[in-house]
Amino acid sequence: MPEGAAPVLVRITNEPRDYAWGSASAIPDYLGTPTTGRPQAELWLGAHPGCPSRVDGRPLDEVLDDAGAPQPGMLLKVLAAAAPLSLQAHPDAAQAAEGFAREDAAGLARDAPTRTYRDPHAKPELLVAVTRFEALSGFRPLERSQPVLDALTSIDERVAPFADRARASLEDAVGWMLAGGDEPRSVARAIVSAAERLPAALESERDTVRRLEDASPGDPAIAIALLLHRLSLEPGEALFLAAGNLHAYLEGLGIELMGPSDNVLRGGLTSKHVDRDELLRILDFTPLDDPRLAPVELPGATGWKPAAPFELRHVHGRHRASAAQAIVLAVAPLSIAAGGERLELARGEAAFVSVAGDLELEGDDGWAALSGAAEPAPRIAA
Repeated sequence: MPEGAAPVLVRITNEPRDYAWGSASAIPDYLGTPTTGRPQAELWLGAHPGCPSRVDGRPLDEVLDDAGAPQPGMLLKVLAAAAPLSLQAHPDAAQAAEGFAREDAAGLARDAPTRTYRDPHAKPELLVAVTRFEALSGFRPLERSQPVLDALTSIDERVAPFADRARASLEDAVGWMLAGGDEPRSVARAIVSAAERLPAALESERDTVRRLEDASPGDPAIAIALLLHRLSLEPGEALFLAAGNLHAYLEGLGIELMGPSDNVLRGGLTSKHVDRDELLRILDFTPLDDPRLAPVELPGATGWKPAAPFELRHVHGRHRASAAQAIVLAVAPLSIAAGGERLELARGEAAFVSVAGDLELEGDDGWAALSGAAEPAPRIAA
């Protein structure tokens, strides 16, 4: 592509991030790429300055800036979890803008470990399972948590202070556990011990406790997790994580599409900064019946359209779409035609499309992230 030219259809590359919770083999096995001997947790495809894709060796965000082209309002990831991620939630647009400005005004460096808001943008997330995918997502109605709370309390009365709070107020129960101290730590230890004696009907909750205890022994988030939906997504099932949804991924390979933001408010299962008060402020404690998002069948593709300025399509034939921008990943050879140009992708290759119109995709297995917004999110300042 000529220097300074606006990209229409370009091949992009990136290196997977080696977070400790990642699988060493899931992404290479899926995309036919080399193993490295280290975890490959996330492959980022987009222009987020934290880990931008590259075009002929140049960062995509810089290529777009030089061409005067808008930054994409989305980030596509391949995520491979071999161990639980942190318990976390993300702010909405207003909360992100306010928090970012507040921390800037306080003089907190953008890369400070104690910084909560790293940019002024929301981070809605969609995840589609590629393999069976284990996750926690959203508070469930109390009647669905009641059986495990009652069973644990009957086994060990030290669980009672947490169970009583949860029955009265989810917000009070979560805030109390996050505050720490001797009694919440005692509750966490009691839950871990009592979980091994739970009846077979509560095997899902027993498994949740085992996984979290193995990853983060004694963490108060183990108790909070029992108030959330525990989901075993089959391939093709999806979750949409709106602002304020408390969640944690446990294990599996998935395709993730999100806003181009790095705002993560953690509540535990991590050694990173936990901002208890801010997390409680942005959490949505409204119980969800089911956090899954149903797909829509389209000619040559399956689609997921969440309440966000993007959508995801799994291409399995000949498919036509319309978008301002797209990020495309080939799992099998895939052809893209847009703006009078054509690009052939081999397995494991990806492309960025900026066409503001129709694009044609054809292949047996690939992913297309689409943004139809006329003005995608601006570049996040360094």
